[in-house]
Amino acid sequence: MSPDHPAADAAPPPEPEGRFQAIARTMLGVLLVVLGLLTLRDFLPALAWAAVIAIAAWPLFRRAKRRWPPGKHNLLLPLLFTLVIGLVFLVPLVLIGVEAGREARGVIAWIDHARRTGVPVPQWIHRLPIGQAEASRLWQENLTDPDDASDLFDSIRSGHTMQLTRQVGSQVAHRATLFAFTLITLFFLFREGDAVVQQMRRVSRRAFGTRGEHIGRQMIASVHGTVDGLVLVGLGEGALLGVAYAVAGTPHPTLFGVVTAVAAMIPFCAVIAVALASALALAGGSATAAICLFVFGMVVIFVADHFVRPVLIGGATKLPFLWVLLGILGGVEFWGLLGLFVGPAIMAALILLWRDWSRPEDQPI
Repeated sequence: MSPDHPAADAAPPPEPEGRFQAIARTMLGVLLVVLGLLTLRDFLPALAWAAVIAIAAWPLFRRAKRRWPPGKHNLLLPLLFTLVIGLVFLVPLVLIGVEAGREARGVIAWIDHARRTGVPVPQWIHRLPIGQAEASRLWQENLTDPDDASDLFDSIRSGHTMQLTRQVGSQVAHRATLFAFTLITLFFLFREGDAVVQQMRRVSRRAFGTRGEHIGRQMIASVHGTVDGLVLVGLGEGALLGVAYAVAGTPHPTLFGVVTAVAAMIPFCAVIAVALASALALAGGSATAAICLFVFGMVVIFVADHFVRPVLIGGATKLPFLWVLLGILGGVEFWGLLGLFVGPAIMAALILLWRDWSRPEDQPI
C-alpha cells in the first residue's frame, strides 16, 4: 500500500456492542453453561468433592508451599498432598472392608451351623431389662429348632442375594471411579490453585461486583468451619468413644470407633453407633459396662453437638446454629453426603444476602 494512504492499512475501530448483541452473547453463554453441565453431570459430584477438599486443605497447602517453594514444574507438592488425602480416605475404607469380609465368613459359618443344629436362646436375652419372655419366645419359635431355623434362613432366596451382590458391586465400581476423578481434579486444583482463585475473583467482580466476592469468601469460610465442626469433631468423637468401646469390652472397638467417627459427622447419627456398641456389650455379658458406655457416649455426643460444633461452625459461617443445622440436614437430604458442606455454604450465602437487603438504607455495607 502506498505511503500516501497509511490509514488504509489500519484495522477499523470495533463497533460498539448493541443491545441485541449483548442479549445474544448472554444467551450463548447460558446455553454453553447448560450444555457443559449436562456433559459433566455424572462427574459433578467428583468435581464438587475435589473443590470442598481443596478449600479445606488449602491453608495447610499454602503453608507447605511457603516452606518448600515449588520448582519449575510444580508437581511434587500437589502430588504429595493428593496422595496423603487419598490415603486418609482409603485406609479406613480398606480396614472396614477387611473386617467386613472376616465377619461375613463368620456369619456364613454361623448360619450353616444354625441350619443343622439350631440356635439355643442366648444368655443375654435373659438379662434384658424388659421384654425377656417375649424375646425368648420369638427366639425359640424361629431359631431353636433346626427345621425352623432352616426355613427362616431359606426364606432369604439366593436370587435376591445375587441381585444385591450385583448392585453392591456396581455401586462400588461407580464410587471408585468418582473417587479417582476426585483425586485427579484435586491434584490440578492444588497445582493451579492460585491461578484459579485469581480468575474466580475477576469473574465475580465483573458479574456481581464487590458483593459477589464477599459472598464467595463467606461461602469458603463456611466450608472451613463445617470441616472443623463436622469432620474434626467427628474424628475426635470416634477416637474418644473407640477407647470407651475397648474398655467396655465391645467387639472390634477399632472398627466401631471408625464407624462412630463417620456417623458423628452427621448430627445425631452417632447415637445409632453408640446404641449398637452398647447392645453388643450387653450381649457380651456385662450390663453395667453397657449402661456406662451408653451414658458416656450420650454425654460426649451432647457436648459435641451443643457446645463444640456451634462455636466452630457458627463462628466461621456467622450463622445461628439452627440455620447451620438446617443447612446440614437439608443438604444431606438433597445432595447426599456432599450436602454436609454444600448446605451450610448455601445457607451462609442466603443469610448474607438477607442481611444486605434488610439493612437500613443509611447503614454502610
